[in-house]
Amino acid sequence: MKIGPVQIILLILLALGAGWIGSLGAKHWSQSGGQNSGMHSFVHEELDLDSAQQAQLEILENDFAIRRQTLELALRSSNADLAAAIEEEHQYGPKVAAAIEAVHKQMGLLQKATVEHLFAMRMLLKPGQQKAFDKRVSTSLTAGS
Repeated sequence: MKIGPVQIILLILLALGAGWIGSLGAKHWSQSGGQNSGMHSFVHEELDLDSAQQAQLEILENDFAIRRQTLELALRSSNADLAAAIEEEHQYGPKVAAAIEAVHKQMGLLQKATVEHLFAMRMLLKPGQQKAFDKRVSTSLTAGS
């Protein structure tokens, strides 16, 4: 099968679109955008943490930043593999299907790590702070639904 210039352009656009959709999904699920920083500023600025809580939270945030970066790099790599599979198969074939599953797996790992981080942060809080934190998490997760 000979591939013409129109098919090449469409293939490139499809690969770029797949990567873009994957990155949007990662941003949404990881909450690495405004929601995550909003949650952290909420904890720091509105929960009146004591100095011990602040110090523990700083450690948690530094550890999670490294973990999140690693997971986001793996997700980008999975998106690149998806683009390559699309370019190779030119259809929804076994390589594309496997690449999509790999993207979904990475997105799930990123979401799981984010939720684990939220629970680790919650454990540092006093009962009244936990109540406000829980309400904020719930509001963040259901915003726009």
